[in-house]
Amino acid sequence: MSGSRRPAIFFGFKPWKDYVPRWFPDRDCRVVSRKPRDMLLQGWPLRLLLCRSPEVYVWGSKYPPFLKSFCRRFGIPFYHVEDGFVRSVSLGAQRSPPASLIIDSRTLHYDARSPSDLELTLQTYDFAADKALMERADRCIRMLLDLRVSKYNLGKRVSLDILFGPKTRRRVLVIGQVETDASIAFGCDRPVTNNDVVRLAAVENPDAQIIYKPHPEVLHGTRTGVSNPAEVADICEILKEDIAPADALEGIDHVYTITSLMGFEALLRGILVTCYGMPFYAGWGVTDDRQKCARRVRRLTVPAVFSAAYLLRSRYFDPATGGSTSLESVISELSQDVCCRTPATGT
Repeated sequence: MSGSRRPAIFFGFKPWKDYVPRWFPDRDCRVVSRKPRDMLLQGWPLRLLLCRSPEVYVWGSKYPPFLKSFCRRFGIPFYHVEDGFVRSVSLGAQRSPPASLIIDSRTLHYDARSPSDLELTLQTYDFAADKALMERADRCIRMLLDLRVSKYNLGKRVSLDILFGPKTRRRVLVIGQVETDASIAFGCDRPVTNNDVVRLAAVENPDAQIIYKPHPEVLHGTRTGVSNPAEVADICEILKEDIAPADALEGIDHVYTITSLMGFEALLRGILVTCYGMPFYAGWGVTDDRQKCARRVRRLTVPAVFSAAYLLRSRYFDPATGGSTSLESVISELSQDVCCRTPATGT
């Protein structure tokens, strides 16, 4: 490695190897394999000791545990990187690069076992004093809702009324997740499946129409589910095709989720949300929590949580060039693809 820029070593970023230098133009970037065997054969992490003031960035949980302890021992800055909350038009599993990243020096933002940078921001930032931030948050929320932009901006535009008939009673939406996902492993203090959450919603809302939305990656076949939706087909309506989140949330009165970001997107729409686990937006008084976090004692508003997660702790990148940009620009760019999908109508 050479030059005057600070060396930065990236572990687990291989799918986005070509984007890393664009995301971190002020660093001398080196992308390394996520496989421990390959790392050791290439001399990592000992090679870090030969670098001048290196930094280490890891993607999600795709790094060997000894790497973090090694960096801590030798005083090497260590950062967790994950997809942001307004990501792309298609799925990461389909190799679509993210338009936003969250970089955290403590832990992954969805790891409820210990405080992340995002959690500490939520716990300590003076949102009331930062009127400019809150005004911007309000504008961005309105943009997201008006332009129907979500984290993954794919899925068919179709009304629930077309799929299930006109609404005649309360509608409760259960948001399915990939049950082997790290956000569940790190965000829940006990085992749970999507079917468990469907059953909970049905028991607590006996007079409601229960609608179960499996995760897009399960529907698209890029990830495998643990529970079988057919086992709860007698107590709910199952969305058997991927529909856009904005359409899935239209007319919903209550959402149940484990840790899904779509639960927060429901909060932005004023929908009551029950969280079985402890996502970043739970524990602050805006959700019905079935898991407690003793650290999270502050009471916040939904716009305050939004401003911390989407504005203070996220970085945004142009989907085409990878260059730095703003949330507003990313929303506008992604909305063009969302608008190209014409809503299905009845005949």
